[in-house]
Amino acid sequence: MRVASPAEEEPAEQPAPLVGEAREERVSLGTLLVYGAPSFAGAAMLVPILIHMPKFYSDVVLVPLGYLAMAIAVARAIDALSDPFLGWLTDHRTPFGRRLPYIAFWSPLCALAFFALFHPPEFLSRQGAAWWFATMFVLYSVFHTAYGLPYWALGSELTLDYHERSRLFGVREGFSILGTICASVAPGLLVGYLGLPERQAFSWIGGTFAILLVATCYLVVARIRERPGFAERTANPFAPGVRRALRNRPFRILLATYVVSSITGAIPGTLMPYYNAYVLRPDNEAGWLALLLGVYFCAAFVCLPGWVWLARRMGKKPAWLASFFMGVTGGAGLFFLDEGDLIPAAFLIAWAGSSFGAGLFLGPAMQADVIDYDELHTGKRREAQYSAFWGMLPKLVAIPSAAVPIAILGSLGYVPNQPQSAQVIFAIKAIFALAPAACACLAFVIAWRFPISERVHREILLGIEQHRRGLPAIDPLTRRVLPPPNQRAVDEQTGWFLDYFSRSDLAAYLAGKPSRAATSALLSAAGALLGAGLAVWIAITHVQDLRSDPGTLPVLGVVASGFCAALAAFHVSRLRAARTLALGQIPPEKIRAHLQAHDGG
Repeated sequence: MRVASPAEEEPAEQPAPLVGEAREERVSLGTLLVYGAPSFAGAAMLVPILIHMPKFYSDVVLVPLGYLAMAIAVARAIDALSDPFLGWLTDHRTPFGRRLPYIAFWSPLCALAFFALFHPPEFLSRQGAAWWFATMFVLYSVFHTAYGLPYWALGSELTLDYHERSRLFGVREGFSILGTICASVAPGLLVGYLGLPERQAFSWIGGTFAILLVATCYLVVARIRERPGFAERTANPFAPGVRRALRNRPFRILLATYVVSSITGAIPGTLMPYYNAYVLRPDNEAGWLALLLGVYFCAAFVCLPGWVWLARRMGKKPAWLASFFMGVTGGAGLFFLDEGDLIPAAFLIAWAGSSFGAGLFLGPAMQADVIDYDELHTGKRREAQYSAFWGMLPKLVAIPSAAVPIAILGSLGYVPNQPQSAQVIFAIKAIFALAPAACACLAFVIAWRFPISERVHREILLGIEQHRRGLPAIDPLTRRVLPPPNQRAVDEQTGWFLDYFSRSDLAAYLAGKPSRAATSALLSAAGALLGAGLAVWIAITHVQDLRSDPGTLPVLGVVASGFCAALAAFHVSRLRAARTLALGQIPPEKIRAHLQAHDGG
């Protein structure tokens, strides 16, 4: 028997309530539990990826830090670059649905890659193990995105209710935290208390969570239905979709918050084992690492219902801002600890961890509201594409935080499994505690400007319903009148076509320069490719010997080359449309109307 989605109980065609009325669209307990279950395994996989993997490969598999740093950078760059395409792809419907087929196909491949990542053959040389790591990490990252984007997008579609989304994502992230707790304590139990070799322990962990991921994802496919009104909608072109997303002011604010937070996002997970081993220096290293991680995530799980309650009572943004304060103060306090300060470390980690769950569910809940605002303007549902945008840039800017700290430690004289110099210990403390706190403070300032409250969201939903009835709507943020997408001065197909081009391209067309757009796209693509080539050259020429640390410049070169390659692909995708524009088949009055409609956007 299948669990009915809320959409089956309240079809999408039904009129939305008026702004002043309460909108209730409850998600059943069965749907909550079935939808949330894959997050248990998905989050459990991320713990060894983010926390244990670098030290496992550097200290157990004995891959040199140089190989490790470059492999992490390359893998994360490829992963980030795949996000926009996969997001756009999974917003396209198939004969079997728009979300569930992708979950069914990609989740087993992700599970296999994860198991292989933590089961490297023992006969491999150090260089062979580095290639194994790079290959499996790339495959895991891409496959994780391929099933994860439609899975996350499915959640935004299960309910349109402002507070019910907080409940839905709160349950989902509750599963995430439980999975994280299990994955955090598992290595300590298997290695520190049962005495298993680390290779065997991580092989068991990899196999267990891989099986759980496939089982829970197929439970979602079997028992949850997609929202009919959304699954049947057509998708938008890729490049115009990017431009329209960037005109969405709430999206820009939320994206900027994510990007700034992600600049140092991988540092805590990457350096936690090093901080535990070389700063706190407990007698039972594996046991205390498991304990501290367990304290962090247990505090997050225990406090999660309180954050859901606070978000319902105060609103999502105030609750989110409060969580920033707790995370910053707890994390920064760890800088002042030294060897043996295990109890103060546990207290500070618990304080910081109590805010962790808030960011996990409030971010996706606010993303879903932003997607509704996009639908008000475009008439499209683009959950997966937006999720990809939110994933790509934070992933790109997070690449240095995953690779550069390791490179810095290597350049300062880090020696595996030995007491470290005072210089290395200071670097571990400063990077681990202070760098994330500084970025979080800046992200707090940006997040303060987020404009969608419960009242604004009700008006957005009313505007969407007005459009479905063929009536104009009011943008609750700008107070501009928005005609339905099919009744605007520029028809929908032409509007999406014109969004391939910048305002300056269209202005040049009106000024009698129809080939300007094609020239601009071609030169931009060529410049981006040149930048990618230059970045690759810098990375290669500054790597002397990967058996030692390559330094930060090659890692940053990999990041820059990936970003430039993404820009080149974007501009290449515009060339065909630019050639069509140059034929002069678009009436000038439509272009003027298009520009006027987006003044200030």
